Amino acid sequence: MITGSSCLPPPHRKWRPALPTSMQMLFLLGIKRQRLNFLPFWKRRGLGEKKGLLGWQVRERLPWGEEFGCWCQRSVSSEGVPSSAGGRRPLSRPRPLWRREDWAPVRPGTREEPCSSFSEGTKGYSLCLSDARLSPARLSHLQLLRHTMDSAAEDKIQPILLPGSSCPGPEWPEQERAEQLARGAALKWASGIFYRPEQLARLGQYRSREVQRNYFLEARIKSVVQSYLEGVQTGVWQLTRALEAVQGTRKALSQARHLLQGLSQTSQTLAPLREHVVQHRQLQVLTQLLPRLQAVPAAVAHTQTLIDAQRFLEAYASLRELEQLQEEAWVPLGGLELPIFQGLGLLAEALCQAVEAAVGAAGRLAREDPALLVAAVRVAEAETERTILGQAPRDWRQRCLRALQEGLQRAHFASPALPEPGALAGWLEALQVALPAELATAEALVAPCCPPNYNVVQLWAHTLHSGLRRSVQQLLSGPELGAADTFALLHWALHVYMGKEMMGNLELGPEADVSQLQPLLTSENIEQLETAFVAHVQVSVAQWLQKALDGEVAEWSRQQEPNTDPSGFYHSPMPAIVMQILAENIQVTSLISDSLHRRVHDMALSELGVFLRSFSDALIRFSQDHLRGEAPHYVPYLLAAFNHQSALSSSLSVLLPDGETSGVLAPIQAALDDVQKRICRLVLEALQGELQPLFASLPSRRWLLSSELLDGVCEQTSHFCQDFWRVRKPAVQLLLAEAERTVVLQYLRALMQGRLVCRGADERTQAAERLGHDAAQLKELFLGLGLEESTHCAPVLLALRELFSLHDPTLLGLEVAGLRQKFPDVSEDHVSALLDLRGDVSREHRQAALSSLQAGPPPSPSSGRRALFSLVPTPTPSLSSCLPSGPCS
Repeated sequence: MITGSSCLPPPHRKWRPALPTSMQMLFLLGIKRQRLNFLPFWKRRGLGEKKGLLGWQVRERLPWGEEFGCWCQRSVSSEGVPSSAGGRRPLSRPRPLWRREDWAPVRPGTREEPCSSFSEGTKGYSLCLSDARLSPARLSHLQLLRHTMDSAAEDKIQPILLPGSSCPGPEWPEQERAEQLARGAALKWASGIFYRPEQLARLGQYRSREVQRNYFLEARIKSVVQSYLEGVQTGVWQLTRALEAVQGTRKALSQARHLLQGLSQTSQTLAPLREHVVQHRQLQVLTQLLPRLQAVPAAVAHTQTLIDAQRFLEAYASLRELEQLQEEAWVPLGGLELPIFQGLGLLAEALCQAVEAAVGAAGRLAREDPALLVAAVRVAEAETERTILGQAPRDWRQRCLRALQEGLQRAHFASPALPEPGALAGWLEALQVALPAELATAEALVAPCCPPNYNVVQLWAHTLHSGLRRSVQQLLSGPELGAADTFALLHWALHVYMGKEMMGNLELGPEADVSQLQPLLTSENIEQLETAFVAHVQVSVAQWLQKALDGEVAEWSRQQEPNTDPSGFYHSPMPAIVMQILAENIQVTSLISDSLHRRVHDMALSELGVFLRSFSDALIRFSQDHLRGEAPHYVPYLLAAFNHQSALSSSLSVLLPDGETSGVLAPIQAALDDVQKRICRLVLEALQGELQPLFASLPSRRWLLSSELLDGVCEQTSHFCQDFWRVRKPAVQLLLAEAERTVVLQYLRALMQGRLVCRGADERTQAAERLGHDAAQLKELFLGLGLEESTHCAPVLLALRELFSLHDPTLLGLEVAGLRQKFPDVSEDHVSALLDLRGDVSREHRQAALSSLQAGPPPSPSSGRRALFSLVPTPTPSLSSCLPSGPCS
């Protein structure tokens, strides 16, 4: 049976509106002898769609084997959301998913095909019962049931409302839905119960039972509504009481506000009275302090007297009493400062300045009056953390420390105390004594007078160091220091200051903490000083070397020979002076730093090279003076200069730095060799000038007949070379060898001039003999002069003798080839000149000899002979002197 319904929802269930998107529907089934079930129909049967319509079928098998089905059809919008047939209801307001007009018959086994239908008024409710397999008797019973239902529908039966219900009709969509579900369930139940005719007799019993059941349900609903109404009544009563309480509180607050406004007006009338009370209290305090206030001027004067007398502790105690009195008067007066206390600030500042002055002379006071120093420090410490009348603390400790630092710097590094140019070394020596004494005084006398947190020794060391560093920077920023001052500053700053005599003293305790001191000279300062020192030293060295050269050049114009040493060699102090100047400057800079030592060494070598070039230029001017006849002892002074270069060359090792190879001296050695070659060349030019007149008659008939011409050459050469022994070895051997070579060259040049042509075999034999005799005589000459080995005279003259002693002219080719093997520089012109001197060589023999000169084997490279013939001009002699390109060329 279909149960009764009410307009109110069950009190125990939260109301939820229908959700059209979920399409969730429930059947309310109330069948006899069955409990009420809420059955989601889509879980029991299939869900179908067709052509924009959504249809649901609920099929149940009846007790007699037939099926009963309900089918709901609703249109679907283009968005896929179910909507009403006419589309009148908006989507935002969901309507019941199941309406009476949505019912349509469903035949068993078919879908969407109605079998028969009947309507209930305008609601469009239809029912379909499957009658395909019903008997005529059963069909009559069903038609009776349809008639009964139609008559009930036409009578528009409305549900019975409970007394007191306020719902005239189905206002909620859920109520209408529930009614539809209940009717459907009732029809299903009735079709099953009254399927048989004999069961229709019990229709009255079923009706009465259902009426009783409806009454029971209505009674329960009424009781529930009554309980809800009682709760609402209780809530309304409580809200009324709360409203009354709120109104009472509001009224009380209004009264309190009026009272407070009256009190504020009353307090304004009492303001003058309060002012009088404050004035009365101030007068009372002043009356009590009046005797003490009257004594303030006298106390201020007394305190000033104590300060002037350097009685710091008593002055500080008096100042504290005055400031305490000021505070006692300041607080009751509300921050009002009395004019009588206006001088206390100046008095405190005077005491602080006196304390600073005492602490600034701590070194002197520690020796003379340590009690005064202790008193000053105690006053500064007591006043460091104390505040007066809300002011910032007086930091007298820091002021005293600054005064201490300023006093130290003023005593040792004041601007007027900076040294004058040239006096820097003395100033540094004074500091070398004064600074360690100050540190000793600080450690032994000043430190016990001060608290440990002062770190007196460290403060002393760092203050002295910073003052010294600032003074040094002032010196460097001032006028440029001289070479002596620069050297003194570099040596003192890099070696003395941090050495054992000063800051590195072992007696200085670890309190000094000298390891944290910054370098006295920065790397830029050192670079600046080294550059300036090298520049000054370079100027000085250049001047001294020029003076030494000028003195040597002045000696060359004397009317006497050069001085000699005890061994008889020519001697001059110039090489020793030059090497001493350079070596001392290099050696002294090794005491500063390696970089300065290397710079000065490079500078010294550069200046030595300049000196050698100047010396070479002086030799050229000396030779010009000789040509003008203004150098009476030309050759002896050249030989003395030869000794000078030898001495300089042997002393170059003094300039070689430790650990350096001799390669650094290669440019200087090359310059010395050039000067030595120039001296040798000048000596040989002088020898050549004396021998040229003697060789003008050679060769000649007189030369063939006697050795008189060569004797003169030997005598002149011996006279010229008689002073060569005053040149030290090995230079003397070089000079003798070059002199021998010069004589041979002059001899060959005379032969090549073509002054003599042999007339026959006898003259050729005499010429060959003369050549052999001359070779022996020249060799004996130079060996007698001290030459260790003759390498020029015998070979060339003996080779020419073989050429002249040959009787068969057809063999001249062999002799010419042999001559070229011994002397590779011989040319066709030289051979032609010699063949002309023979006087018996035909054109054919000459061509054959010259051809053998070209076709002969190349000369042996191991011969090692120096050029001779290439220095001999042909066929006519040159007027200008021609010297060989040997060691002296």
